[in-house]
Amino acid sequence: MLDALTDKLARVVKTMRGQARLTEANMQEMLREIRVALLEADVALPVVRDLIARIKEKALGEEVVGSLTPGQALVGLVHRELTAVMGGDLPPAARDLNLATQPPAVLLLAGLQGAGKTTTAAKLAKWLIDERKKKVLTVSADVYRPAAIDQLKTVSAQAGAEFFPSTTNDKPVEIVAQALDHARRHFFDVLIVDTAGRLAIDELMMQEVAALEAAVKPIETLFVVDAMLGQDAVNTAKVFSERLPLTGVILTKLDGDARGGAALSVRHVTGRPIKFVGVAEKIAGLERFDPERMAGRVLGMGDIVALVEEVTKGVDMAAAQKLADKVKSGDAFDLNDFLSQISQMKKMGGLSGLMDKLPSQMTAKAGAVDMDKAERDVRRMEGIICSMTPLERRKPDLIKATRKRRIAAGAGVHVQEVNRLLNQFEQMRDMMKKMKGGGMMKMMKRMGAMKGFPGPR
Repeated sequence: MLDALTDKLARVVKTMRGQARLTEANMQEMLREIRVALLEADVALPVVRDLIARIKEKALGEEVVGSLTPGQALVGLVHRELTAVMGGDLPPAARDLNLATQPPAVLLLAGLQGAGKTTTAAKLAKWLIDERKKKVLTVSADVYRPAAIDQLKTVSAQAGAEFFPSTTNDKPVEIVAQALDHARRHFFDVLIVDTAGRLAIDELMMQEVAALEAAVKPIETLFVVDAMLGQDAVNTAKVFSERLPLTGVILTKLDGDARGGAALSVRHVTGRPIKFVGVAEKIAGLERFDPERMAGRVLGMGDIVALVEEVTKGVDMAAAQKLADKVKSGDAFDLNDFLSQISQMKKMGGLSGLMDKLPSQMTAKAGAVDMDKAERDVRRMEGIICSMTPLERRKPDLIKATRKRRIAAGAGVHVQEVNRLLNQFEQMRDMMKKMKGGGMMKMMKRMGAMKGFPGPR
């Protein structure tokens, strides 16, 4: 994500190597490169001008002049200013979802068709259910597309939220009024309203969504915008903010945006904070927006906090403890355990999802690896193990030629692929055996001796 902008800013920092300090002369070239990098990333021109002016003013100040490493000082300064542009200057409460009202709290989603409003409604419902333990009702006021109503019903069920039915013969304001009455009578905490969109802004759409907003008086009116629109996302956000009392923005499809301009611009243009970002197609693929962490991603610093959150959320701690106890007791590590490890990694977003959150210097070598191929290999391994019988998974030593051919046919792979997986499994099993008893300490001591270190005692 944001690879192009990250690479360009990294090259700017490299040009500072060998410089004793930031001066008026080298500042001009540095700021020109940053300006070009931001404009090529589809950052709005007013935002670029403001950001460059702020960097220039502070870069020539005492905090940078006194630095022994101007390149590092530059990264820190740009990080702080990017954070401020994306809303880091706001208090955390202003970036949070406001539910402080008599239930049900009404959340109105507005935006163009194709921005991902319907999916976002379900993602937001799941987030509220999982993170805030709320009882959520969703309703579609899009009477122009029957598919939109059916889609919201389907994804709401996946999110664990209840759905209020509507038809294309109803009027949007009446639909939402009935849904609000239902939510009150059945003690829902939150009502999420999905509105109609268009392929482009038109007066009829703006009048309709404004009428809905006036009728239900939502506590949050959230503008949902596709981050991949780049500059167009900023222009659209500007129009919506002029016609609606927006309280926040949700950026969708941020995982597919190679430029990142929308994330840097939309808050500046609307004056409203970005509250959430959509980072995956799955229903759980919605994250709270953190300006500081996003600035770190843009500058190639990674997002270790998000990685830790992903691990904490994705790892089955009970299963991990069970495996640890199994290894400690000397019980055989089998293919069920191997499959469990693969499943845990998938829950954390797979290889690419984990790599995306690591700092760029840590992933530079791994960049040469075909991540798509690596992901396919993982899925193939999972398919091979799933083609085995429960007995074969518990006792892999039973798998000989005939069984290998059957497993390969069931998984749709060659026998060589089955052999390769079994070899990888054997290597992991050998490592697990060494961890039994004092084997782990012995292995560490041997590794320490090989590297010239005494190792643990």
